[in-house]
Amino acid sequence: MKNKPVKKVVVVGGGTAGWLAAASIAKLLGDNLQITLIESDEIGTIGVGEATIPTMLVLHHLLKINEQEFMSAVHGSFKLGISFENWGALGDKYIHSFGVTGKGCWAAGFHHFWLKARKLGLSGDYGNYCTELMAAKSDRFAVSVNNEKLNYAYHFDAGLYANFMRKIAEESNVRRLEGKIINVVTDEVSGFISAVRLDSGQRIEGDLFVDCSGFASLIIDKTLNTEYDDWSNWLPCDRAIAIQTSATSEPVPYTRSIAKDAGWQWRIPLQSRVGNGLVYCSSYITDADAESVLLSSVDGNALTKPRLIKFRTGQRKLHWNKNCIALGLAAGFVEPLESTSIHMVQKGIIRLLQMFPFDGIKVADKDEFNHQMREEFLFIRDFIVLHYHLTKRTDTNFWNHCRSMAIPETLRHRLELFRESGRIFEKDRDLFAENSWAQVMLGQGLMPAHYHPIVNMMADAELTFFLNNIESQAINRVTQLPKHQHFIDKYCKAIA
Repeated sequence: MKNKPVKKVVVVGGGTAGWLAAASIAKLLGDNLQITLIESDEIGTIGVGEATIPTMLVLHHLLKINEQEFMSAVHGSFKLGISFENWGALGDKYIHSFGVTGKGCWAAGFHHFWLKARKLGLSGDYGNYCTELMAAKSDRFAVSVNNEKLNYAYHFDAGLYANFMRKIAEESNVRRLEGKIINVVTDEVSGFISAVRLDSGQRIEGDLFVDCSGFASLIIDKTLNTEYDDWSNWLPCDRAIAIQTSATSEPVPYTRSIAKDAGWQWRIPLQSRVGNGLVYCSSYITDADAESVLLSSVDGNALTKPRLIKFRTGQRKLHWNKNCIALGLAAGFVEPLESTSIHMVQKGIIRLLQMFPFDGIKVADKDEFNHQMREEFLFIRDFIVLHYHLTKRTDTNFWNHCRSMAIPETLRHRLELFRESGRIFEKDRDLFAENSWAQVMLGQGLMPAHYHPIVNMMADAELTFFLNNIESQAINRVTQLPKHQHFIDKYCKAIA
């Protein structure tokens, strides 16, 4: 059965992961496949992940999505980065922005030049040399300036996004079935999934099953018993409370992440409302107190009731097991501190499209898919742990734990390398490039003991000119951008 050609694809679960997968497979691989998506109106989706990163534009481009229509339909706003508040110490604030900061050379990144200038008192803030960061701070945005495209992502309503993708999927002949799955049928010899049965009695057969059933993990876990790597020893937060509120001001072009006593609060501005939530560790604060903390720190009127979400950070040891591929929450979960959830859904979809088993499932394809997905999840894990570990806060037991906890060896090595010499080496499949690591480490106060000596080949006066020129170029670009709200009104105002 495992070498049987794949002609019938069954997507289990809707939401962002399910409908994005169905739309992508149907539209990009198309006519020779029969694609069925099963979801139940009685089972809600998590749907709080409303912030994305620039990689999302890649799959949208492949799907030929009109950005203006999309942003209008999902009530979206634009995102140039994330503002981290109170993470290094109480009162600290920095922005991890998209785009490139400054200009490095073959031997050393820009931060080495900035580090020397800082020691000489010649430099401004590290972020002054990045157009996207300066635009975020100025509340300005456009998709491009001087014919150069900015690096940006989106904030959007996750429910509306799923509906938008559903329309694309159904236009590409995806069949939607309403109902709850009450039984999963497996082949007695191979253990492969052969069909699922609905509460209506209907049996749906398939050759490949895509598990987008969220934390329920109906097939990858409940049926195939795929093991899970638990990362809660490094990422202790295990719950979130989410609520939507009315907007009280114009949307800013960045996500806010505000560190609290036992976790952190997100604030994501859309055109007509704001997504809010508190991620926290239940060992340090009760659910009731966490809800009080969140409700006391949001603006506007509540549009929804507070919603409690329990989670366990980690990933499946196999993302592709037998003839099931898990996407989204079924595959793994890393808290949305850097808005990576939808990115990992997208990466799983693109890898599936690249390795699609038209002529049967091959062990080598499965192994490669699993290796790439596991590796990328691990890089993201380390980057998230970085934020917690680099805190200087001593005001609560939670932050004392985060600051002093053991960290993965892979992260420890990267920190020591930067601490001693300022070196950052980009690795294959690491989502976060050199500039991202530099922004977070510098933003949270980790200053290297040394910079690369090649920087000393630039005289002080030349270094000053070099930095001033980059900063003035960034300022010039930003001043040409309209205000974020003005751009939205002209470009993609939501239809009432």
